[in-house]
Amino acid sequence: MNKFVKIVIALIVCLAVGYSASMVTRPSVESWYPTIEKPFFNPPNWIFMPVWTLLYIFMAVAAGLVWDKIKEQNEEVKKALLFFLIQLILNAIWSYLFFGLKNPMLALVEIMLLWLMIYETYLKFVKINKIAGYLLIPYLAWVGFAAILNASIWWLNK
Repeated sequence: MNKFVKIVIALIVCLAVGYSASMVTRPSVESWYPTIEKPFFNPPNWIFMPVWTLLYIFMAVAAGLVWDKIKEQNEEVKKALLFFLIQLILNAIWSYLFFGLKNPMLALVEIMLLWLMIYETYLKFVKINKIAGYLLIPYLAWVGFAAILNASIWWLNK
């Protein structure tokens, strides 16, 4: 399997996770989310879909680049991709906690764990393929911002 096919498979997986999370997010964005207090730096709702789409594309390319090194660094690649899958699952769970359960406190605890898993994935990816690691930096930054936003929403609505 060539690098391009691996990237496409990773893209399908990442976008499927994003789509599944959006299924629980969308109803709450239209009903519950507008009714809660948000900080002054809360971005407009329309910004989230294009940002997340771009981040999922970056994540998929990063995963595909790492996956492509499986023959040369089998154990390291397997471990890195396991961390990638764990953080991807945590990514989806956050939406269910925040928007599905409408529980910003539980989502805050989870997003801190998510950020740490992304960081660990970054550390593993950058050792295998520097570009793959660098592609996770915007994701790490966005989730860091999302954690601050999540904490602010929890604080304003407790």
